[in-house]
Amino acid sequence: MSNGFPEGFMWGTAASSTQTEGAAPRSDWSAWEAAGRVPTSGNGNGFAEDFAEDFAQFAGLGLTHHRLSLEWARLEPRPGQHDPAVVEHYREVLRAARDAGLSVWVCLHHFTLPGWFSEDEGGFLDRRARTYYWARHVDWVAETFGDLVHGWKPVNEPVAYAFGGWLAGEIPPGVQDIGTFSEALEATILANHEAWRLLRSGDQPTCTIFNLSPVHAAWPSGDERERAPAEANATLFDDVIWRSWTRAFRDGLLCVPGRPEREIEDMAGSFDLIGFSYYNALSVHADLTTGPYPADARTGPLGYAPWAEGLGVVLRRLAADVPGRPLVVAECGLGTPTAADDDEWRASYLEDCLGQVRDAIADGVDVRGFFHWTGVDNYEWTFGHDVAFGLIDRARNPKGSAEVARRWATGS
Repeated sequence: MSNGFPEGFMWGTAASSTQTEGAAPRSDWSAWEAAGRVPTSGNGNGFAEDFAEDFAQFAGLGLTHHRLSLEWARLEPRPGQHDPAVVEHYREVLRAARDAGLSVWVCLHHFTLPGWFSEDEGGFLDRRARTYYWARHVDWVAETFGDLVHGWKPVNEPVAYAFGGWLAGEIPPGVQDIGTFSEALEATILANHEAWRLLRSGDQPTCTIFNLSPVHAAWPSGDERERAPAEANATLFDDVIWRSWTRAFRDGLLCVPGRPEREIEDMAGSFDLIGFSYYNALSVHADLTTGPYPADARTGPLGYAPWAEGLGVVLRRLAADVPGRPLVVAECGLGTPTAADDDEWRASYLEDCLGQVRDAIADGVDVRGFFHWTGVDNYEWTFGHDVAFGLIDRARNPKGSAEVARRWATGS
């Protein structure tokens, strides 16, 4: 063991296609940009041209793994029509990662979809679209790129995707309806499961990416009459973020709030690794609004308070909720305003988070990897290019936090 981490521990970074390459022209995100709903992504952070340099920098930091997404809307801009130039480009990207000594994990859906699938066919909420078009895509990607892929992380953050698209209305399709949100959450979890069913027969491991947060009831007014509704709302949030899928992975029972419970036997024990993203904890109030936790902690531009101790809470709860399963921190990072990037805060937070992972391992929690979000500053969805998460800036200059990552990854 080095630095308290086991031999073979996965040290990595994570990113997505839209955020690093810009929106694909025939994607639902591109349509949102054209409608003025979100800032323009441009070329993301230039990864499509600079990928070899980026991989070399990651490897130079002692990192061994990287997660990226292969953008469906670029690969299949029209149903049944694959773009051979894009296929070759992505194969070149994967070869460059391998040549740099990085093992690549591929995500198949990171918030964006081809317009024809999400708009014309109904997306994941349409059973036929999910079990035919999505399944066909998963199979095709595995056959086309599997020889260059270390592992699969099929769907990024099902809860966050459903929340953003069908409750908050912040990302496509922009719906704000709690009933449809429940349907979308169930459908996205099922899409993730459909992908696992198809990918498990290959040689590569499969890993989830569920967004997780500790949830705390809060009544800032101090009025005890708000305590009971705040606690009830916190339980509802916890049911959505945690219990909607953990019972399925443990017992084969899918329990999405607002939907009938469904027995899906092969969901129990599915996936080789239970991966998750962690950014913050939540305070939930009596009126269903949320706030930072701890309430007096410093908040970043996204409105939440990075709280390293919460990562330890998540790791230990996961070990209890889905016992005997190896865990992966699939995303963890800190966003700061790009115009005045406080990388000292990021470096300190990264130190604290890695300390939490080390301590959890010492306590017997089976943690196999840590992927920092992100390697190079990129496009941050509704915040455009105004929020920085990277160890490296867009001009490809390493920050102080990159040295923190290098020191932990190399044990020196």
